[in-house]
Amino acid sequence: MSLFKNIQRSAAFRWTLCLLGAAYIRLVRVTSRWQVIGGEIPERYWNANKPFIVCFWHGRLLMMPYCWNFSHPIHMLISIHRDGLLISQTVKRFGIETVAGSTSKGGAMALRHMAKLLAGGTCVGITPDGPRGPRMRSGTGIVGLARLSGVPIIPVSFSISRGKNLGSWDRFLVGGLFGRGVFVWGEPIEVPGHADAERLEQARLRVEQAMNDITNRADLHAGRIPVEPADKKRNKR
Repeated sequence: MSLFKNIQRSAAFRWTLCLLGAAYIRLVRVTSRWQVIGGEIPERYWNANKPFIVCFWHGRLLMMPYCWNFSHPIHMLISIHRDGLLISQTVKRFGIETVAGSTSKGGAMALRHMAKLLAGGTCVGITPDGPRGPRMRSGTGIVGLARLSGVPIIPVSFSISRGKNLGSWDRFLVGGLFGRGVFVWGEPIEVPGHADAERLEQARLRVEQAMNDITNRADLHAGRIPVEPADKKRNKR
């Protein structure tokens, strides 16, 4: 068992796993038919070279590299846990840079780093229910960053007719080959720079509701049964 654990922790094993993961994501992309709903929303910001915070649920992370216009750079917030390292090494194969941190570890430093990126015109991506949940419940960090930076939050989600939701805490959607896929973008959400704690909470709830709405819309469009958010009071993994 100790030998197996050592293999799992090795750099070579991680490199191979990320290589296979990236190859599978590309395979799902090229073998499936894709539609984009609301794509004019991010286009307005890309065309004007205006940064924004793109957000999506942790369980819908798999195909997110293909929602992006890579003529515009993006940095994604990734946890410093082992799973976060795997995600970081995988998304870098698609040209996505990462910022290490989370709501529990490295949060303040990551927030400052992302605010600096946004001030310089670079978009950032966040999974506001990551890295540990509760599923499809937004944390407060994303609205705090929007208030600090003065840029809007734009939600996005994906679904696909083929594939499986895993039994993990986030019901991670692994897309299958030869399916009908869809990306759904939501309207921008602004957070005023003078927002107090009450308004921040209202903004957090707007983000959460908007993301759940577009995720449900994506699932229904793909013919999938929508995933329910976790209990608000605890993380159901």
